[in-house]
Amino acid sequence: MLGLPAGTRVWLAAGVTDMRRGFDGLAAIAQDVLQQDPFSGHVFVFRGRKGDRIKVLWWSGDGLCLLAKRLEQGHFGWPQAESGSVHLTPAQLSMLLEGIDWRRPARTHKPSQV
Repeated sequence: MLGLPAGTRVWLAAGVTDMRRGFDGLAAIAQDVLQQDPFSGHVFVFRGRKGDRIKVLWWSGDGLCLLAKRLEQGHFGWPQAESGSVHLTPAQLSMLLEGIDWRRPARTHKPSQV
């Protein structure tokens, strides 16, 4: 997982993004469509059409970082909206990157009452 500074916001770009886009194309989406500054230090997450690929764009202070991930099975949980953005917490981003549905995380162990 990325070591994000305190106060970093995470934005999901709703809808589908062309995964052929690179640094400049994704930064343009962050700026023009999401109305956010891609050089603000915030994290921007984009999903491909099939739902099994995402790209994460982040300004680290001295350059843009681009992380790509493809799930071998399953798909990434994503909002139903066709446009706009959704704010996530860093914990939800971690779940997303692990392939866990951040919208409905389920506890795997229920503590017994004593």
